[in-house]
Amino acid sequence: MKAEQEGDLLEEDSPQENGVQTNQYSAISPPASPVVEDEPFSTYFEEKVPIPESVNQVFSFRKLWAFTGPGFLMSIAYLDPGNIESDLQSGAKAGFKLLWVLLGATIIGLLLQRLAARLGVVTGMHLAEVCNRQYPTVPRVILWLMVELAIIGSDMQEVIGCAIALNLLSVGRIPLWAGVLITITDTFVFLFLDKYGLRKLEAFFGFLITVMAVSFGYEYVLVKPDQPELLKGMFVPYCAGCGPVQLEQAVGIVGAVIMPHNIYLHSALVKSRDVDRKNKKEVKEANKYFFIESTIALFISFLINVFVVAVFAQAFYNKTNMQVNEECNATGFPHTDLFPLNNETLEVDIFKGGVVLGCYFGPAALYIWAIGILAAGQSSTMTGTYSGQFVMEGFLNLRWSRFARVLLTRSIAIVPTLLVAIFQDVQHLTGMNDFLNVLQSMQLPFALIPILTFTSLKSIMNDFANGLVWKISGGIVILVVCAINMYFVVVYVTALNNVALYVIAALLSVAYLCFVGYLVWHCLIALGISCVDCGSRMQLGLSRHTDIYLLNDMDTDALVDR
Repeated sequence: MKAEQEGDLLEEDSPQENGVQTNQYSAISPPASPVVEDEPFSTYFEEKVPIPESVNQVFSFRKLWAFTGPGFLMSIAYLDPGNIESDLQSGAKAGFKLLWVLLGATIIGLLLQRLAARLGVVTGMHLAEVCNRQYPTVPRVILWLMVELAIIGSDMQEVIGCAIALNLLSVGRIPLWAGVLITITDTFVFLFLDKYGLRKLEAFFGFLITVMAVSFGYEYVLVKPDQPELLKGMFVPYCAGCGPVQLEQAVGIVGAVIMPHNIYLHSALVKSRDVDRKNKKEVKEANKYFFIESTIALFISFLINVFVVAVFAQAFYNKTNMQVNEECNATGFPHTDLFPLNNETLEVDIFKGGVVLGCYFGPAALYIWAIGILAAGQSSTMTGTYSGQFVMEGFLNLRWSRFARVLLTRSIAIVPTLLVAIFQDVQHLTGMNDFLNVLQSMQLPFALIPILTFTSLKSIMNDFANGLVWKISGGIVILVVCAINMYFVVVYVTALNNVALYVIAALLSVAYLCFVGYLVWHCLIALGISCVDCGSRMQLGLSRHTDIYLLNDMDTDALVDR
């Protein structure tokens, strides 16, 4: 009774502006009382891009340009060295036959990024901040650790990708560990470009994407792929004559494209636009333009990925180590020892891929390939660092200086990366890359389940909450993606052939599944399946309780007293 009276009182006191209730946030678990800050705290958002006004225009290119930026930064995760390696392995192992998987994974990624962008626009908070306020302490800390693992795994791939590119460009003179140090140093420099203006930073990322497009586009034109076969592979969802190798590669494509930390990143990047969240029309308009921009950005990233797949599908599909060895010897190219004298199918990674291109198409092809990898690694390392800052600041509510946060997030990834660079040879990194892909695949539920949960809650999203179609389709998509990635994990673990590792994996799996089940339980309640709600506090959190604290957290323009 008391709760109902409180709820009625709050409804009466809750102002509505342009159809949007200002205290629009509800909590699954009661959040901590807010602390009023003397000055606004921000990462990347020391300025906000103003949005030009337009009167009764359905579409405005000026507005689209103002909203352009966050989607392209987000799309860089679809072009990181891990994705490039997955692309070239797909082409070498399956030809053009798995391009439809890449297309489908990119479309699924777009739909998930839409949810992330909407959460950021509507609430004014990114996913890590929402998780911090919605989950109890223990699940929140576990969730943070899992997302940090995903970021570290991705960061290792990106930094080592840059180091490999530097090694190729220097003809082996720059060792892997030195390349890692160079990459981390210049990342610090580039990250402070936003001091010169947010749009300049976004332009720099646009430049790096252009470098990738030109580099891999050059390889595409050089190799001249079979266009009918390419289109058939892209739009016919079938893989004739495919076996376990191709199936594992298809699963690897999905795991490489859909990355957990990217959901957290995109929900934060959209906060860089000056949108009045109390104005329903402006929020709706922002959602529309961010979706259009994300679509364009992911279309460009998809084309770049297609370039890489097509090059290796046309030139190296079904090639044997013996054939490549002979070609490298004939052209006098170094590194022929990478390809043993046997008739096994060619195994390629980022380093071997560059060498093979050099053997068949000359040194220019190798150097241009390395420039593309360097741009991919450098750009994704920078966005990965931003992800780390957003996640740490959101989950832990950190209020450190900008330099301290950058230093900490870089340090978390630099130690394992340097160890790998020192003790691993540049020519034998494929095994580590497979492990990192598995690590990131396991973390996917910790981004996908929360984003579906919170965007489905009307108490959080108001009129912008997911409708029935989005709830069902989102649930199915997330279920399929997580199932595919779990298959990838199982295949990897069973290939270890070690009883002790099996036992450890089994114990970890029990704890892992219990936590995923906890998140799923919350998600099902958010989706409206009330039969699983066995706790009155949970019901209160999703249906009747209005969080009277969070207006201060979401919008510093107004405070609500309890």
